[in-house]
Amino acid sequence: MKNYMDTSLSAQERAELLCDTLTVEEMASQLKYDAPEIKSAGLPFYNWWNEGLHGVARAGVATMFPQAIGLSAMFCDKLVGRVSEITSEEARAKYNASQKYGDYDIYKGLTMWAPNINIFRDPRWGRGHETYGEDPYLTSKLGVSFVKGMQGDGKYIKTAACAKHFAVHSGPESVRHHFDAVVSKKDMEETYLPAFESLVKAGVEGVMGAYNRVNGEVACASEFLMGKLKEWGFDGYFVSDCWAVQDFHLHHNVTKTPVESAALALKMGCDINCGSTYIHILSAYEQGLVTVDDIRKACVHALRTRIRLGQLDKTEFDNIPYNVVSCDEHKNFSQECAEKSMVLLKNNGILPLNNDEKLTIAVIGPNADSRDALTGNYNGTADRYVTFLEGIQDKALGRVIFAEGCQLYKDRSSGLCQWGDRYAEAVAVAECSDVIIACVGLDATLEGEEGDTGNEFSSGDKKDLRLPESQRILLEKLKETGKPLVIVNATGSSVNVETDCDALLQAWYPGQYGGKALANILFGEVSPSGKLPVTFYKSADMLPDFEDYSMKNRTYRYCDSENVLYPFGFGLSYGNIICENITYADGVAEVTVKNVGKIPCEDVIELYIKGYGENYVKNHNLCGFMRVFLNSGEEKTVKFEVSQSAFESVNEKGERIVEGNKFTLYAGTSQPDELSEKLSGKKCVSVEICI
Repeated sequence: MKNYMDTSLSAQERAELLCDTLTVEEMASQLKYDAPEIKSAGLPFYNWWNEGLHGVARAGVATMFPQAIGLSAMFCDKLVGRVSEITSEEARAKYNASQKYGDYDIYKGLTMWAPNINIFRDPRWGRGHETYGEDPYLTSKLGVSFVKGMQGDGKYIKTAACAKHFAVHSGPESVRHHFDAVVSKKDMEETYLPAFESLVKAGVEGVMGAYNRVNGEVACASEFLMGKLKEWGFDGYFVSDCWAVQDFHLHHNVTKTPVESAALALKMGCDINCGSTYIHILSAYEQGLVTVDDIRKACVHALRTRIRLGQLDKTEFDNIPYNVVSCDEHKNFSQECAEKSMVLLKNNGILPLNNDEKLTIAVIGPNADSRDALTGNYNGTADRYVTFLEGIQDKALGRVIFAEGCQLYKDRSSGLCQWGDRYAEAVAVAECSDVIIACVGLDATLEGEEGDTGNEFSSGDKKDLRLPESQRILLEKLKETGKPLVIVNATGSSVNVETDCDALLQAWYPGQYGGKALANILFGEVSPSGKLPVTFYKSADMLPDFEDYSMKNRTYRYCDSENVLYPFGFGLSYGNIICENITYADGVAEVTVKNVGKIPCEDVIELYIKGYGENYVKNHNLCGFMRVFLNSGEEKTVKFEVSQSAFESVNEKGERIVEGNKFTLYAGTSQPDELSEKLSGKKCVSVEICI
């Protein structure tokens, strides 16, 4: 007789056999995110809720990597994959220790609710820094790499990744519990679904539904979305966003009671409820709203994941020691990621700074000595932080003078003082210096998830794309001193600093060693190589309505250039790598790249495709990217496999088609648009192709 402890059986078979030993009540109990122990089955208490967006989060000390938007700015799936491998290893180590000492609490499990692969369609969305940016192709590639790094490829899953939030979810935060995201079939297929399809087909173990409705259907019980998962061959577990199921009756009004909400979610395919609504599953069963088969199906899916994670067996991961957590190797890699994520947006030649004993540097600004400026949200606790100020102090041979300058967003830093109580000090410090490093921006107290920020007037979203007024005033005062001005902007989204400066560096939320990374870039030990994964706009006034989910005039693929400040894919370097030639044959593009500069450096080669037909995107699509390191004078040929999907357009029916046979491929260190060419001083190479 077959037994669910037989490891020669598949996880599906074992889960089914295990469910055969459980009562209806016991099966129903396993559908809550905080599933109770069932001693008779050898199932310990398990809390499904854990986070690992950029390192293990909310579970004590762990290596803290740059926030997801910064990881995306590296334009490198291999590096992102390594981030998730480390996150997974540390999660296992912490899980092992927690199990050993009887700690089964939240954030201690192996089901990591990451990555967030929603499309960052509007720069006002507070949670955009949790994503990989605005492009479906980039998001797909990085997301798949993240999943593979987290889950591994052995008999057991190391940790279970989760693609969230399915789907069509990117604000506004203030209305997410009752909002209906209305989207065309074209935009759905072309923009909002591709990353989820890619991750499902890559074997992601979990999918999390969103709070909102999608074309009238609640996302956690959508016939359309659940149908897509079935079409793609999804073979994992589906979990609701936290307390999203109660929105069915409280806000969306698609049901009248918690019992009805639980029944609807369960019957439509939501296996695990993050929240408390599934305590009503048995009532739904007693009222005939769900069947034993409905409950059993969800329980099989839940237990199948836990079996794949090895929770009933001994696995190769059981002996991962706790001392791998936040080890030097992991922290050093975090620093490397921070260095590769920072984007140089402007440089009149002032950078890199000459690290001279005679150089006096003024480091000024509310983000200069802020740990919050390093962390982003959904973060763990680092065992050591190096702020921007500390990184510069540690690296500089000359004197470093510091002034806070202003509070992050309030008009004074001390409650008893008058308005602008730190400006005089900042100007005095600036006057004593040879160069000013102004560290400005936001942090996750201002942009983030509804309820998690102090920015409650916008529920975590931004009202505009400007710096807080306190910082705008500070920058103008620093500019008026006439001293050379380098602005370091730490945000997770598009911000227009407005002040003319000598150099502008986008630092994102760069993780625990962000200060070390910044100092290495400022003093030229590392050449910046990050690229913008989102378009930086001049003003929010020229953007479509925030609640409009049409892609018209959104992102680099459809936006009008008049409102673009810095384009998607843009980023300067201290070196000078160029593309000299491009050819295409048999699905492969070959690009000749050369370092014509004086220093060895790394840069990102970007491949774009433009199709000609009424259904193609207005501008062009990213279809390849690769980091390349070259010594001065070195030349090499790099190859890109161009997938069939790159040649497809999506019509208004949501159908993928190929229109005509003529296309243009572009390769360069930026987009093939006029503004990128103007800002970078480089042109892309191109080739006309027929298929």
